[in-house]
Amino acid sequence: MPVLRRASDLAAFAVALFCAAAASAGPPERVVSINLCTDQLAMMLAAPGQLVSVSHVAADPRVSPLAEEAAGFHLNRGQAEDVHALQPDLVLAGPYTSRYTVDLLRRLGVEVRELPVAGRLADIPGTIAQMGAWLGRESAAEALIAEFEAGLARLTPEPGTRPRAVLHYANNYTSGAGTLADEILGLAGFVNIAAEEGISGGGTLAMERILMLAPDLVITGQRYPGASRAEAVLDHPAMQTLRARRASGVSDADWVCGTPHVLSALARLVSLHAEVR
Repeated sequence: MPVLRRASDLAAFAVALFCAAAASAGPPERVVSINLCTDQLAMMLAAPGQLVSVSHVAADPRVSPLAEEAAGFHLNRGQAEDVHALQPDLVLAGPYTSRYTVDLLRRLGVEVRELPVAGRLADIPGTIAQMGAWLGRESAAEALIAEFEAGLARLTPEPGTRPRAVLHYANNYTSGAGTLADEILGLAGFVNIAAEEGISGGGTLAMERILMLAPDLVITGQRYPGASRAEAVLDHPAMQTLRARRASGVSDADWVCGTPHVLSALARLVSLHAEVR
């Protein structure tokens, strides 16, 4: 995977610059994460006792692959007052974290760092390295990057046909070209019909159109409590028939964030590729 190696080399260089500038500060001792994706990386990299709280979302197994581990931490709801009461010396956030919370914490003198979204597989080593630098856990980050890249290199489908797949979520939402989900599908040997239909990023693909295109694999989003009308399309008889006649799967917690857990999603897709072929 030469692209990833170049990405990790650039990330290592950036981390070295960061470490040189912050060498005198020492690693943070009380870290609080208020974002699902930073929750995961912090739990994977933090030293024992260094991470004191993660977001309550991290304990939800529908979106968090580390839900069991998260249950061992104090769970926060991302509110500035509650986070400040934990007396953190570093708060980890993401670009979509509440601006009110981030700004208020900074006005209160708390250091808040925002981890960019890993929108592509090549971004994952860089986000791991960045988290490792922030936590003073560079060696652990390097080991995790090496493990991720080795796992990614092993997960390649057999050459040959490229079956067609669709991601079908509530309200007919899907992921098209330029998304992490699209890249995972492509690496597993599938063609994403949403990308074929000209959808870039997230968008909607009408159920009737999906039925006409008759993909070889239908990956359905998870259902949530509350019986939302938006989820009714997932149980439509026509979609049930399509899934019964074709291969099917479920998009779960491993797909949500750009972390090494995407390897689990990729492994399942590679197995489905062999089944479809």
